[in-house]
Amino acid sequence: MTRPQSARPDLRQRNRNVMMLLVGLVTGMIGLAYASVPLYELFCRVTGFGGTPMRAEEASVVTGTRDMVVTFNGDLAAGMPWHFRPAQNKMTVRTGITYTATYVAENPTDHVVTGSSTFNVSPDIFGQYFVKVQCFCFERQVLQPGERVEMPVVFYLDPKLEEDPYLRKLTDVTLSYTFFQVENDAADAIGAETAILRTAEAGQGDGS
Repeated sequence: MTRPQSARPDLRQRNRNVMMLLVGLVTGMIGLAYASVPLYELFCRVTGFGGTPMRAEEASVVTGTRDMVVTFNGDLAAGMPWHFRPAQNKMTVRTGITYTATYVAENPTDHVVTGSSTFNVSPDIFGQYFVKVQCFCFERQVLQPGERVEMPVVFYLDPKLEEDPYLRKLTDVTLSYTFFQVENDAADAIGAETAILRTAEAGQGDGS
């Protein structure tokens, strides 16, 4: 039996609708995959999850009673031509007291190189107690050929760590930065993510 001619346009329309639905679904999945990484990083930075240090606008006003050793580490991602290192290897710090550490970066090439850094502390559990008041981790670092810069990190260890039973036997924490080279379009995306992060942190500060 021959299918009526009038049914063919409806069939083509349904096929078109199904195709558009599948294209939209695939596009949405790709978008979610790209968005999940910066959103996860944003969550880590605001909560201290995964060894990501907390952020604060002001220095601590409460001095603790425990001394800890902070080790500083600097790495470069594959393909990053800079030289990058901490100016000091270790510092002995008292909880609640604000300290300044310095990292040194140098561009030994004959062209401009732009970098951005990721960071974390280990063991991971220290992330919620390692508080940075000032750092270079949310800004693009543009180094001219042969330029050398010193980048400060202002931080303190939250005295609340003294109440954490999991940290009673731990006396050492490591702060690590890794610099990677970024292109202009990637750098713009990082700048947009930075604005979102700062807005979230400002809201967290207002609610505390």
